[in-house]
Amino acid sequence: MHVQEWLDTVPAAAVYAVVGLVIGLESLGIPLPGEIILVSAALLSSQHGGVNPVILGACATAGAVIGDSIGYAIGRRGGRPLLAWLGKKFPRHFGEAHVATAERSFTKWGMWAVFFGRFIALLRIFAGPLAGVLHMPYWKFLIANVLGGIAWAGGTTAVIYYVGVVAEDWLKRFSWVGLIVAVLIGATSMLLLKRRAKKTETVPAPEAETP
Repeated sequence: MHVQEWLDTVPAAAVYAVVGLVIGLESLGIPLPGEIILVSAALLSSQHGGVNPVILGACATAGAVIGDSIGYAIGRRGGRPLLAWLGKKFPRHFGEAHVATAERSFTKWGMWAVFFGRFIALLRIFAGPLAGVLHMPYWKFLIANVLGGIAWAGGTTAVIYYVGVVAEDWLKRFSWVGLIVAVLIGATSMLLLKRRAKKTETVPAPEAETP
């Protein structure tokens, strides 16, 4: 919620730039909350006319693809010493156990690990650098990278945007329904009170007893 409130205070161009930059840095291998930023921005676009969901999805996709490609180049040049250095700097994300898990996934699934890695937080950080370290052919990596970036960034933007639109529309309808129900309850209670008052008036008062 704090991320969305902050994004709401900046111009639309800054929202696009922040989303593309954060997702690009995360895809490069820096542990940043790219998914949180994207979801918050997509939800904002459903409530804010100034933020275009198509441009937002395009910026997120571009950041994902470019960041992964840079990560691939760095991983290919740096090799395993780079992973060891990252493990010392970011043990929670690049520890030996995490690297081993990601490496097994790449060895078993290949291109699919890059594609589906977009949808898994740990592999999203590892995908580019690890593919470079393992010397995956660049054309295979590029195809999986582009398709995965479009599916994850574009798909997430579209889904969250339409969920936000439907939710806002539902809440508006709910407010009208609530108002109508409140009016009906108020009118019904007034009628019941009037009927009781009339019955009370028609019932004769008991005569006072003579001493």
